[in-house]
Amino acid sequence: MLRSLEDTRALAQKLAEKLPAGSLVLLTGPVGAGKTTLVKFMAEALGFRGGVTSPTYTLIHEYPTPQGLLVHIDAYRLEEQEELYRLGLEDYLPEARLVLVEWGRPEVFPDSLEVRLTPVGEERQVELIPHGRAQVPRLA
Repeated sequence: MLRSLEDTRALAQKLAEKLPAGSLVLLTGPVGAGKTTLVKFMAEALGFRGGVTSPTYTLIHEYPTPQGLLVHIDAYRLEEQEELYRLGLEDYLPEARLVLVEWGRPEVFPDSLEVRLTPVGEERQVELIPHGRAQVPRLA
């Protein structure tokens, strides 16, 4: 359970440290669950020092970090998430440190780790769900 922004920052730090390079992470949950906030803290954990915003209209933002490229994708407005493959998603995977997809669906991205954020009052319940060959990193 994430009880504060500091809890969210700590989760982001652990994920950024433990996820292997080239990981595809799906961020799911309702509007306002904290998906973009988690991306912001993951970018910071990887050493990015600029602003992080939702790519709702541009679809893809790239953040160069000392540890490699962080790719932030928002699939909310896409009628078919398969469009991301036509936009070059597979080109990012071998090169990027992490690819984070807000609103990504596991059936479209079969080898991914889903981070599901569910608001519970002011707190956020977090579930890490592996799909396909993805593994849940040890975060202890």
